[in-house]
Amino acid sequence: MNEEENEIVNDVKYWGMDQNTFCMLMHLSQFSSCLIPGAGLVLPIVMWATNKDSSPTIDQHGKAIINWMISALIYLAISFVLTFIVIGFVGFLVVSVLAIIFPIIGAVKANSGIYWKYPLTFQFIK
Repeated sequence: MNEEENEIVNDVKYWGMDQNTFCMLMHLSQFSSCLIPGAGLVLPIVMWATNKDSSPTIDQHGKAIINWMISALIYLAISFVLTFIVIGFVGFLVVSVLAIIFPIIGAVKANSGIYWKYPLTFQFIK
């Protein structure tokens, strides 16, 4: 790729942001449920779906986020069932802590231009 083509790629804006910033905010958008109930599930999906075809990097980050959210919901459902034998409360606590830590790590890495695959995630969307 020559210098002119490289400048064009770097000038592409996603929702008015450069690619790394957009990916960072896509990770952090999982916390939007703190302000608007349910937004933490909807906003990352909308951000990914509207830009996945225009950037392989955004597609990669979006898939990681969606896979983590689905995996976390499965872990929470299992924890709910296990609350009837008391151990599920530990599962709720662990998943809740990871649901805070993982998006922050993903956002920091994305802002640096690094793809980070969330650990403990099932690959539903490949």
